[in-house]
Amino acid sequence: MSIDQVAQVTITILMDNFTDLLLANSANAKRQPLIMNEKIKLPPPMAEHGFSALVHIDKINQDGIDTNLRGCSFLFDAGVSENGVSINADRLGIDLEHIDGIILSHGHFDHFTGLHSIIKKIRSKRSDFILNLYTHPDAFLRRWLVLPDGKRARMPVLDEKQLEQLGANIQKDSSVRILPGDNNPLFLITGEIPRETIFEKGFPFQHAEELNGKKLRHDPLVKDDQALVANVKNKGLVILTACGHSGIINTIKYAKRITGIDKIHAIIGGFHLPSGGIYEDAIEPTIEELLKSNTDHIIPCHCTGWKAINRIIEAFGEKFIPTSVGTTFTF
Repeated sequence: MSIDQVAQVTITILMDNFTDLLLANSANAKRQPLIMNEKIKLPPPMAEHGFSALVHIDKINQDGIDTNLRGCSFLFDAGVSENGVSINADRLGIDLEHIDGIILSHGHFDHFTGLHSIIKKIRSKRSDFILNLYTHPDAFLRRWLVLPDGKRARMPVLDEKQLEQLGANIQKDSSVRILPGDNNPLFLITGEIPRETIFEKGFPFQHAEELNGKKLRHDPLVKDDQALVANVKNKGLVILTACGHSGIINTIKYAKRITGIDKIHAIIGGFHLPSGGIYEDAIEPTIEELLKSNTDHIIPCHCTGWKAINRIIEAFGEKFIPTSVGTTFTF
């Protein structure tokens, strides 16, 4: 599937598990300043176990970025707390009013809980309020967490009707989608990602309700997990994940397949390799396959897990870039 080459991709982390006010700027990462006008900049952005990123794509002409050709900006996920992303946007001086839409990576509460407050905030500033929300149909499933020891809990549910009442124009699709449109194909949403590796296990503890909640079926694949992909001119693909329940290797392979582009410039997002339990066995084969991808930059976020992050640092050296809430990555 063809997408245009773009001049650059800018990804600002609005919510993540990590915050660090002392990280230095680098060629691809601009950190929030600690000091402004001879004062410590307070309050700082907050971190939480959730994810949200503002993605901006710039178009190109022969000379590079063309300010006469409109790019696009989308919010990718909305964090785990009701107001965390909204608060961070204010603290970072970011106005979400003019975004072209919101993309939901999947229907887990650490990625959708802030949607209501964000939509209300945008609606209060836009008289012509039409806001597309791009999701996979399974994002609205009623799900349970069932642990091996028998403990279980109903997971928070994304309320479709309530979102529509707030003014969201919900666009449900499980296939690949081009944004902002077919005549302006700047990047894509992968849609449902095929599961091919033997070591990426999805989320085995997840179950979904059937028969009006009277029955649970095993639902380990998190089929609604999807990623974003852009093609930077003369650089290659930039792949942004959220949790990466599909498996980061499955995601990379699918991104290459659907774009027909083999070169990976940057991989950023959650790789879902938390330490301990069933996921730890996947760390080493994932590292091995990531090295084969020959990516220029790798930025593990959110639920990647400390052991996996440390292995990525060991394996990738200077290709690794640490993340932090408030960082803007430019590729």
